[in-house]
Amino acid sequence: MKADWAETTEQQVLNAALRIAPEEGWTSRLAVMAGKACGLSAGETELLLPQGPADLAALLSRRHDAKALAALEAVDPKTLKIRERIARGVEARLNAAAADEAAVRRCTGFLALPSHAALGARLAWESADVLWRWAGDTATDENHYTKRLLLAGILTGAIAVRLSSGPAAALAFTDRRIANVMAFETWKRTTRLKPSEFMDTVAGALGRMRFGA
Repeated sequence: MKADWAETTEQQVLNAALRIAPEEGWTSRLAVMAGKACGLSAGETELLLPQGPADLAALLSRRHDAKALAALEAVDPKTLKIRERIARGVEARLNAAAADEAAVRRCTGFLALPSHAALGARLAWESADVLWRWAGDTATDENHYTKRLLLAGILTGAIAVRLSSGPAAALAFTDRRIANVMAFETWKRTTRLKPSEFMDTVAGALGRMRFGA
């Protein structure tokens, strides 16, 4: 299977899936139905997308990441403050997802299932990494991971708010969460707390809450 054929066909199957998903849902049958709509047999579809709906979810997320970056090409992040860069990035990513809103609703429900939580977290991390790189982040220490972890949480929450309450509510949510993150960064600098120490503190607190120790 040639790479260029596979990449082109993946996108064709994804396009078909986006048309089918609002009615079918993000199910194990979705990939087979979308492949059939593109003239593929069930075996060919399985060869192309061995994880079925999980592969389609990854393709959709990465397509939206690419669309967000394309929309941000006209923006020079160096002219913006960090919080403004992140707000613009999140807005672009939300708008990219909104173009496929009906299918995104189904995909979001799929990724919310416990069995797919790890995939959802990985895709949110990828999206956060794309936006931080656009924003000019060059951190290679623990801050690299902390920034992406925090932004992944903002993205996940903002998409949920966008789907449930609309764009204005999603942007307001984003602004509040970014303000919280900026306050945390200020506090971290003043206390000289390293990200690893912060996570150890959080883990210890959660453990005490859970086990009463």
